[in-house]
Amino acid sequence: MPARMTVEAEASSLQSVSVSSERYGSPARLLHWAVAILVLITWPLGLMIGFAKKDVVSTFYLLHESFGFLILWLMLLRVGYKLTSKAPKHEGSALERVAASGVHGLLYAFLVIMPVTGFLATNAHGFPLNWFGLVEVWSPIGKSPDIAWNLSAIHEWSAWILLALFALHIGAVLFHHMIKRDMTLYRIL
Repeated sequence: MPARMTVEAEASSLQSVSVSSERYGSPARLLHWAVAILVLITWPLGLMIGFAKKDVVSTFYLLHESFGFLILWLMLLRVGYKLTSKAPKHEGSALERVAASGVHGLLYAFLVIMPVTGFLATNAHGFPLNWFGLVEVWSPIGKSPDIAWNLSAIHEWSAWILLALFALHIGAVLFHHMIKRDMTLYRIL
């Protein structure tokens, strides 16, 4: 019986929260979680390429590059959707709104920069992108070791920046959900 009262008290306190319960649209929520899952698969694959045995390294590259290219297209859809739809209003202090907008903007930027530089680096190394072994994607640039090195460096640095942004994003989610106990997380679920 006390557990039921606790659940009812929790529900009552959540109903009194002043944060808007307006949710992101279904396309935004679907794209958010699809990209998040793909990044959680693709990032470790890229990291493991350097440690993979020679007989499987090509499979790691194929999967890493294919998932990365998929992330690029999903991010282009996300950007298009974001530009043409209304997002729920950011609640909280001015500092929280600026921080959220800044981190979201940087996440979007690096989620485009990463796959673009990875794709172009693959081309500059002299390899076409063979998307999941099904389709060979047109290579916009030819083989160039100097360009390949620069693009690879940008790609790798971007990976670490993206990891830091991801940590900030998750930290903010936990702050809102566990400390402020507001409805921010539910807007994207």
